[in-house]
Parts: sequence; C-alpha cells; structure tokens
Amino acid sequence: MRIVLLCGGSGKRLWPLSNEIRSKVFLKLLKTENGASESMIGRICRQLDEVGLLQSTCIVTHQSQVEITRNYVGEHIPIIEEPYKRGTFTAVALAVCYHHEIMQVDPNETICILPVDTYVDTDFFRLLHSFPVVLSHSKAALALLGTKPNQPSDQFGYIVPVLPKENDEYAFVRQFIEKPNILAASQLIEHHALWNCGVFAFNLAFMLRYLKDNGHPVKVASWLANYENHANLSFDREVVEHTQPVVVMGYEGQWTDLGSWTSLSSHFENRVIGSGRISEDSVSSHLVNELPYPIEIISVPDIIVAASSDGILIANKDKANQIKDLLSQVPQLPMYGEKRWGSYQVLNYWKNDNGIETMIKKVCLTKGTSTSYHLHLKRQEIVTVLSGSAEILMEDKLYRLVAGEALQIPAGIKHGIKAVTNLELMEVLLGDELVQEDTTRFTINW
Repeated sequence: MRIVLLCGGSGKRLWPLSNEIRSKVFLKLLKTENGASESMIGRICRQLDEVGLLQSTCIVTHQSQVEITRNYVGEHIPIIEEPYKRGTFTAVALAVCYHHEIMQVDPNETICILPVDTYVDTDFFRLLHSFPVVLSHSKAALALLGTKPNQPSDQFGYIVPVLPKENDEYAFVRQFIEKPNILAASQLIEHHALWNCGVFAFNLAFMLRYLKDNGHPVKVASWLANYENHANLSFDREVVEHTQPVVVMGYEGQWTDLGSWTSLSSHFENRVIGSGRISEDSVSSHLVNELPYPIEIISVPDIIVAASSDGILIANKDKANQIKDLLSQVPQLPMYGEKRWGSYQVLNYWKNDNGIETMIKKVCLTKGTSTSYHLHLKRQEIVTVLSGSAEILMEDKLYRLVAGEALQIPAGIKHGIKAVTNLELMEVLLGDELVQEDTTRFTINW
C-alpha cells in the first residue's frame, strides 16, 4: 500500500499564523507526550512511522511549499510538486500518474489518500493496513474511513451506510451529504451516518481507468503542462459521489479536523502561547502571539487572538472561519516564510509613485546551510550582515562578509549565500515586481 499526503493548504483559515507559504500544517502548536512542540505534518509523519507506513509515503504540495516541507519531513519522503493549487481531485490525479509512471507501482496496489490536518490516535493509522483486504473482499472501487459524530455539525461531510452492515469490518455506502445544515445533520446522525474523515483508498488501476474514461491524461508531463487550466475540483465531488460500489470502515477513536481555531486551540497545552496574558474571567479564550510585543486580554470570553508579522486576528472562535472569505477579497503578501536553510520575515514593503517597489527583509540562515545559486531579472539586492559570518558567491567570485559589512547584488547577477556560522542578514530589495516570482535557479555545489 502507498500513502499519499495532501499538503497544499492555502493558509487562510488559521491566518495570520498561516499564509500561502507557511500553511497550518507547519505551525508548531501541538505537543508531543514528552512536551516538545510539534506541527501537524510532523505529528502525522511520526504516527505513520510508528505503524510502518512512512517508508511508503509521498507528499503532494504546491511548489512554493516544497522547501518548507523538506524542512519539516527531511529528504527521504518523495515530494510531488504542484505548479498551481487546483483542488484535491487534480492533486490525487497527479499523484496517481506519478506512482504509475515514475515509481512504476503495480496497478493492483492500493493507494491511500490522507489529509494532513487530522488529529487522531495512532490506532487510526493502524486501521489503514486493512484497506487492501477490505477492497479485495468487498470488490468495491473505493474504501473510506468514517467516524461516529459526537454532535451535529455543518462543518463536515456525512457518509450514510447501508444497514445492516455487511460485516464488522465495513459497510457499503448508500449516500454522501456534504456539509448539511444542523437540522439535517441531526437527522443523518439518527440514521447512523458517519463523519467523513477525508481518507480514500483505491487500487491504482481503478484511478488510471477513471482518468482515461473521463478524458484525462495518465502522464505526469501532460498534467503539469496544462495544470493552470484545470478547474479547482474536489475528489469527493468528482470521483466519490459518482462511484459505486463504495464501502466505509468505521473508526471509533479520537478524531478532530484541525481546520479551525476552535478545534486547534482545544489541543493547546496552555491558553497563552507567546508574550501576553489572559484574565481569569476571559473563559475559553486563547492567545497565540509571535510578535515581540505583549498582548493583554481582559474580560473577553470565547475569543482567539492570533498575532504574527502577517497581521492580527481577534475573533469569536465560532466565527473565526469567516477570515477565509475576507482574505480572498484582498491579495496577501506573506510576511513570514520558512526555507530549508532557515526563515525570513518581511519588515516593510512599499511602492513609490514611479512603480518602484522596496522590500526590507530579515533573513536567518542556519550554520552550514546555503541558499540556491540563482539570479533575479527584475530586482537588485543590498545584503547587510547583522550577525555571524557569510560567504556570498557572486558570478563565480567569493566574498566573505562579517557583521556590519554589506554587498550590492545587481539584477541579472548569479549569486548564493552560505552561512559559515548562524547568520542574520538584512536584505533590501528594489525592483518593479517584488511580489512576483522572479528567480532562476542553477544547479551548483559550492
């Protein structure tokens, strides 16, 4: 069995801590049993490893998140890059073609699709081992995982099983209902409906046949060449709702979709993370502050206050998801990002009357790491070392800089920065398209 982790979130529901580059799965807000900070993707990879499935796992993510993903999962997990974010159907189709063409996987092998923002016990992942047998015994095209609802909710999809169940392992599926209203959800629960855990399993041959029958390519290059033109489609609506027979396995342990501040904050060890305080009468309120300035919450219950260099959110927890719709109306410049070599923070950005943009960034590199060797066509950079020691390779000439020294890098000049020690830089960028991708990378070891 092969595991595919879908990891291409847009970073809007947990704004401002998440953004287009650092999505929610990279936020180290969870705690391990020994008290260490842990991200969603770190937790799920650890649990997959515990049940012997990590070695057969790959990750699908947007190309802008490849470096931060590598930073969290290491070099041993294959990463499939999406050039554009086009929904779960397109991501799954790309992964299927990748396994078929690049990895030469047997068409009879089971592929299991998993979301990364699920908070579950390790037993959840042990249950995945049952998928190949369930698919074989039931002769179903798809197998799903569902869990018993603990309350009516309009935030999840529902799976209505055929009753009585076929056996103790699985039931055939009669109907899917995507995010019904609370009244309809209550009625579905009375009919033993399960919450959809967002997990899908199928034989590789099934999806290859589905793609061919519906006029889709089965070559990776064909998908990538036309990726921008594909609609933003969900696997649920495109495949699951139009496939028969489908079976569902039940999971009886803890299951939480960490897609909102309400669900995520319920797993915080402390009500305050970062600088600040919450008064005792601010019942059920939480504060997550990445800024160096303290935030005080006084006599305001049931709110989330989240602060980062991207902005500040103050919201009733039950209404905080509205931020996703608000952000879609205004383009957002990510003010914080993580790379395989470290992190950066945008301190200021402005555009003058002549259209020239200026951006000031603080960049931190870990000792022994380096940026890629690259060039920018539409921007120049002025790099100043704040602390540590750097080597900057510029058009095959090596410069060594220490704290207080600076170097100007004109547009169109190849360059790369290496951290001889832990390194802090100030970068001033000037150009007319700073918020657009303008980087050409070159393969070189130096």
